[in-house]
Amino acid sequence: QGSLLYLDAVGAAFPRALSRRGTALLRWSPGRPRAPAGWPLPTLYCTPGPAAALPSRVAALRAQLLFALRQRALAALEAGLPAELHDALGVLRSEWPRLAEELELGRLKPQPGLPEGMRSRLQALLTPDAARAAELRAECARGFEGIVRRLWPQLEVVIVGSAHGTERLYCDALRRADCQGLPFYCPFYQVAGALLGVNLWPEEPVPQFLLCPDWAFCEFLPCPAEEEPRTMLLDELWEGREYGLVVTAQPGEYRCHTGEVLRVAGFHKQCPVVEPVRRESQKLSVRGESIPEEQFCQTLCRALGMWPGARLVDYVCVESSLLGDSSGPCAPHYEVFVELQGLRDLSEGQRYKLDQCLQEDFPVYKSFRFKGSIGPLHLHLVGFGAFARLREALGSPVPMPRVLREEQLLQLIQGSIIS
Repeated sequence: QGSLLYLDAVGAAFPRALSRRGTALLRWSPGRPRAPAGWPLPTLYCTPGPAAALPSRVAALRAQLLFALRQRALAALEAGLPAELHDALGVLRSEWPRLAEELELGRLKPQPGLPEGMRSRLQALLTPDAARAAELRAECARGFEGIVRRLWPQLEVVIVGSAHGTERLYCDALRRADCQGLPFYCPFYQVAGALLGVNLWPEEPVPQFLLCPDWAFCEFLPCPAEEEPRTMLLDELWEGREYGLVVTAQPGEYRCHTGEVLRVAGFHKQCPVVEPVRRESQKLSVRGESIPEEQFCQTLCRALGMWPGARLVDYVCVESSLLGDSSGPCAPHYEVFVELQGLRDLSEGQRYKLDQCLQEDFPVYKSFRFKGSIGPLHLHLVGFGAFARLREALGSPVPMPRVLREEQLLQLIQGSIIS
């Protein structure tokens, strides 16, 4: 049912996107090659399924990119997450001479994370294509603004598995540069491994999802929380209100509190249409101040807007309790790690500006800072590729966590600090 609704919606808006082998899939699915939402639609894709199951995320995305580059007549680019498309196009920027050589010779060269047996299997699917290799070299030599449409002139749409919350950071970056002029479509809403809703309006800029009652059993907790909370069902929801999502979908996951908050945007044939609003698990809180993920991101972008030439590529936060003894005797505080374009170093004034903006935007945070209960924010600049390595270390393709809770991930990002 899910695949039929998707095919109907995308076929009406972007007819060529359903052409045979007209879609390139960029998705890392370690150990389990499958279509993005779990249904078999193999004839749509020009990228071989086994490439997605490679143990290395970088190797998987690179192999899929190579097969995508072979097909000049692509109608759709599909990524499990926008960060996967972002990172695959980063590989294109850094490795296009080698990719062009592999296209020209029809060979897949050995590389880390690509087992020799799998390399041989994938190479057997390649044929030399000198003309396409020459086109790749010519277009990349011109620069990378609008590169996606120049390499695939018949492309109609970019399909991503998530385009809400801070995942929009990657979508916005792609729209500004590599994917200029292309519409983005997020077809499904998935939480805790369950498919919950479908976006029937591909051409709308903000994705909204029709909740389908047969796909999983959903319950809803009103937000803000009531004194005696009672879960509500689909037919009890009110337009314009926000609800926490509770899901029963897979064996062993009974009434799973997902941490997702949805806003009811309207109804379609009596079924609620929702917009994901925030992830409660990604709040920053060292003294109960509770700064939501989306609002923190907005404040961060506002602060960066005061730094001439700086553009945010990615960010992640840590509460100082995760640092343990290494945090020293200072008061609880936030550690923020950013990757930027246009800046190679941070001044003390720039570091302070973010803390100042947080105090302006969040009175409770300002109160704690004034009393000394929360210490000043520590801002760190990390080098190029740090977040791609962090996404690989997560071990599975999940939306980027904005608050790290594991020491191993903290140590990885700390090792990438350049300022």
